[in-house]
Amino acid sequence: MLASSAIAQTPANITAAVTSPQRPASDTERDAARKPGVMLDFSRVKPGDHVADLIPGHGYFTRLFAVAVKPGGKVIAIVPPEAAKRDAEGAAMIAAIAADPAYGDVTVVDGVGSSALGKVDVFWTAQNYHDLHNALSVDQVIEVNETIFKAVKPGGYYVIVDHAAAPGSGLSAANALHRIDPETVKGEVEAAGFILDGESSALANPADPHTANVFDPSIRGKTDQFMLRFKKPK
Repeated sequence: MLASSAIAQTPANITAAVTSPQRPASDTERDAARKPGVMLDFSRVKPGDHVADLIPGHGYFTRLFAVAVKPGGKVIAIVPPEAAKRDAEGAAMIAAIAADPAYGDVTVVDGVGSSALGKVDVFWTAQNYHDLHNALSVDQVIEVNETIFKAVKPGGYYVIVDHAAAPGSGLSAANALHRIDPETVKGEVEAAGFILDGESSALANPADPHTANVFDPSIRGKTDQFMLRFKKPK
């Protein structure tokens, strides 16, 4: 009953995305933990939008956004070469989504600076921001955020979901624990020109001690996660 009420209060395009029969069981079985309706609503995605999905993994959010932007919208999955090399199965799944006309207009590009990315209404990345700091220098991450700022339309959004590190820990847990301090993320993204527009505790877990690697069986799938929405000024 509660789930039905939540769906009823959700915009129609997001309800359609979450309840789409195209979604595989491997996606829907994760919904209780990931709360896709809440997450998409937080992103402010609407029909006709162009959405960038950075490092989309196996396409959980790519599939959702592909339905949520109908009619007239577009999803651009950004799969950098190093991500494709690390997860060839995921890269193949994203390519299959893009090749399936049932998902509509989905394309794949290899980087945030790709000319094929164009201008987007929503730039999304989930559980990946900390990894930017594992692959790039701080200066390079700054450049990535500046490039994203250029790609987002005025009034558009940059949404980051990630595993929370202990308050005040900065980048110290990014490699060992795959976590990041949300205050560090705020500072870096705001430095690129974005304005913090919203935060959500929908994925928070106060019982998470922030001391274990996110893949540790004791906490995997139950980590304390933050959701931040930044807006590009008009």
